[in-house]
Amino acid sequence: MQSGAIDLLSRNTTWTLSRDTALGLDFAGISYHDGQGFLVWKKQRIRRATELDDASICVIAGTTTELNLADWFQQQGHTYRPVVMKNYDAVASAFRNGRCDVVTSDQSQLYALRLRLKKPTEAVVLPDMISKEPLGPVVRQGDDQWFNIVRWTLAALINGEELGLVQKTIAQPPGAPAVERFLEMSIPADSMGLPKDWTAQVIGQVGNYGEIFERNLGILSPLLMDRSLNALWRDGGILYAPPFR
Repeated sequence: MQSGAIDLLSRNTTWTLSRDTALGLDFAGISYHDGQGFLVWKKQRIRRATELDDASICVIAGTTTELNLADWFQQQGHTYRPVVMKNYDAVASAFRNGRCDVVTSDQSQLYALRLRLKKPTEAVVLPDMISKEPLGPVVRQGDDQWFNIVRWTLAALINGEELGLVQKTIAQPPGAPAVERFLEMSIPADSMGLPKDWTAQVIGQVGNYGEIFERNLGILSPLLMDRSLNALWRDGGILYAPPFR
């Protein structure tokens, strides 16, 4: 990003104060509310993170994950045995071979790591999160038009789901006032250098937020992740975007 080799970063990079203010970058919003969690074997019959006292835990060296782990166990008044590894390949191997009882990382990373096990269904990601890890698209500072395009494209994906607009039927949308306004934001479109039907193009090309989630992370993907915090605010999650007005 800093060298100009890419114009958009979209991966599991947590939005933090230092990254947002000291690196010449701007986070355009939150596309996934993640948090540090724990992966355990089902046979251990562990249900909550508070049951991990004295567990051996695999963690990547030199990461905020390692610091969060130490802080959380100190706060709980529990002990643990860190098994510090250099990368996720080493972590996966150590967990498979019994060198550690537990793996800690962002929950999204744990679901991906679980697929690398011989029998993924024999391991489970605990429901507890011990940190906030907001993920989202990142751009370089200094290009307000591009920043606005990225921010409001993300907002269009979320608001599109809230309005019930889906990829297959976007060409025949319902005639509700909120939908018409969403699909015809001509003045903001001009200011961003986009065509009048840009929101319809976004939904038509990739679907709404929920469709993208289920295809890549949820019930239509090998990860089989629950939306949890990333459900819409009206459905018990915390996901919502600024209104289109």
